[in-house]
Amino acid sequence: MKITTCDAQQTESLGAALGSILRAGDVVVLTGDLGAGKTTFAKGVARALGVREPVTSPTFTIVQEYDGDVPVAHVDVYRLERVQELHDLGFEELLDGRVVLIEWGESVAPALPRQRVEVTLEQGPGDDTRSIEIVGSGALAARVATMDAHAAARD
Repeated sequence: MKITTCDAQQTESLGAALGSILRAGDVVVLTGDLGAGKTTFAKGVARALGVREPVTSPTFTIVQEYDGDVPVAHVDVYRLERVQELHDLGFEELLDGRVVLIEWGESVAPALPRQRVEVTLEQGPGDDTRSIEIVGSGALAARVATMDAHAAARD
């Protein structure tokens, strides 16, 4: 599914639409250039999963964990130099009982579960316009197909 959002609120709402279909153990890979809206999208996912605290970019901490109805681990692998570093962070343990959001995840794709959601964000012609593609693999493909993404983008 591919959709265009016109501002940060719509991008976050689209993230919330995705978050509403996620379950503990699901992995979401967020791909896009710097400033494309990965963290804004992640805020929406976390909100839908019951996270009440502010969600911030994990660029310098690498992993941010949030309590919610479903706990969330927000990971930024931009600074990792080797895939092994993902394992050193305890990535496999992060999958246990939480949804894992991975910014820049395309760089560690071989180490990720095959069943995942890939979200690609691209800046559009306007400052706040984003083209967002959401693709699920495995059982997640069917859940992604149930998303009401168009309603979220109209919010």
